[in-house]
Amino acid sequence: MRKLGLPLLLLFFSTVGLAEETVGLIYDTFFFEAMVQRQKGNNDAAFDLLQHCISLNPQAAEAYYYLAQYYQMLKNDSLAQQHYLKAAELEPDNPTFLETVAQSYISQQDYDKAITVVNQLYEQDKGREELLEMLYELYLQTENYDKAIETLNLIEAAEGKSERLSYTKSELFTKMGDKEAAIAEMKALSGHYPNDLNYKGMYADMLLRNDEERLAVEIYNQILSEEPDNTRAQVSLRSYYRVQGEDEKADSITERILLNKNTTTEQRIYLLRQVVADNERTDGDSTKVLAMFHKLLAKPQQNADIATLCAAYMDLKKMPRDSVKAMLQTVLRIAPDNASARLQLVSFAWDDKNRDEVITLCQEARQYNPEEMAFYYYQGMAYYQEEDHDKALEAFQNGIDVINEESNPAIVSDFYAILGDLLHQKGMAQEAFEAYDSCLVWKDDNIMCMNNYAYYLSELGQQLDKAEEMSYKTIKAEPKSATYLDTYAWILFMQNRYAEAKIYIDQALQNDSDSSAVITEHAGDIYIQNNDPERAVALWQQALQKAPENKVLIRKIKKRKYIKK
Repeated sequence: MRKLGLPLLLLFFSTVGLAEETVGLIYDTFFFEAMVQRQKGNNDAAFDLLQHCISLNPQAAEAYYYLAQYYQMLKNDSLAQQHYLKAAELEPDNPTFLETVAQSYISQQDYDKAITVVNQLYEQDKGREELLEMLYELYLQTENYDKAIETLNLIEAAEGKSERLSYTKSELFTKMGDKEAAIAEMKALSGHYPNDLNYKGMYADMLLRNDEERLAVEIYNQILSEEPDNTRAQVSLRSYYRVQGEDEKADSITERILLNKNTTTEQRIYLLRQVVADNERTDGDSTKVLAMFHKLLAKPQQNADIATLCAAYMDLKKMPRDSVKAMLQTVLRIAPDNASARLQLVSFAWDDKNRDEVITLCQEARQYNPEEMAFYYYQGMAYYQEEDHDKALEAFQNGIDVINEESNPAIVSDFYAILGDLLHQKGMAQEAFEAYDSCLVWKDDNIMCMNNYAYYLSELGQQLDKAEEMSYKTIKAEPKSATYLDTYAWILFMQNRYAEAKIYIDQALQNDSDSSAVITEHAGDIYIQNNDPERAVALWQQALQKAPENKVLIRKIKKRKYIKK
């Protein structure tokens, strides 16, 4: 705590017996000093000074008020409230003190006392309409709906009749079971604005909610005779007919709403989803739903939402892929930057092994969705399978720039794995290894990457321990993969661990259904180093049948020994 200075200490001990005016001056000095310390952030000193202020003048409302704030900071809500109350008691006309007391009651959920204080504030200044809003909320908390409605009437007297106030009052009357008052409130709003059919519709809605169905339907029809495209009345009538089970009438109005020029896209989508859900629930005729979609799509479209929903519905109903593709193409004609529609088309083309279409779709996508990594990936893969390695490399390298922390780790990992393969084929071994490292950062169990990385390291005789560790993980993951077993056997061979290599190359041969020339040649190399030349030559001859252009194999067979390439 801050130490008081000597002059203040002298004042502290010298007030007894002084005149009231002198004590007042001393109080002012202490209070001013308390505010200075408070401003500086010296809260301990300010707290002590304020306490002394109260000892000097127990009627000092402002000292109680500021002390209450410190008690609040100390989490002593009881003392804080006592001091706030004392400040308000001493200065009952101070709105700041009263508001603080009200907020204190509200925080403690003592709404009845809060209501008393807010009413006191309102009586002091009836121009403060925000106090009426506060009173309304407090009456709701105490479920005093009569008082809540009285308060809304006061707000209405100040602001004038409005949809918000009339509807809120009508809702409260409904809660109170006073149907006549609920209806009368909305009728009064409608009568106040006779040319606004939306208010007339709200009146009809309230009639419907309060079991005055005949009159409600009559008013809806009046609205529609005046304004045939009044969406509000159409939606309300549709809901009514659905509840009544009059499906034909409901369906007729559904079509009118969907084709209504005033219906928003959001309303159409909501309604279409409802139509689809109803149709699915009743095992209805999907051709009717599709016919409705096509009617809507025959009109100019502001966005692709309806076409997108139609494509999703067609997919749900397992319609022919060509039909779904045609709808997705419609989506792209309306919104060429719709990435999800284009990705689905890419997926269809990929499944059909139509690589040219994949390439075209992805190239177009890169103009509209340059940030979408998947398009670079699929385009690169399509070129890769077409053996156009230059274009494949270009696609993957461009795609690196759009990878970010939100990218799918599995796709990014594969992305770098293929990039590494392409770079290796280009003779860029170091760059390939860097790509493989990036691949494994994104997904450390990408076994295809680990296999290729390990094998290429072994070919160069580099980092064989690292290569052996990666390769071992691949055969643990897929113990019957001839390719992975061959890689592991070959790394052991490069480490001069010939006996161990023989164990794994035998397993590779057992699982090699295609009798791969590479695996068979490796097997011959391993057997020759295990002092079994007959078996080695037989394996080399078998490999030569698959790769007759392999001159090194021919030399191995003639010399009956391992020859490094």
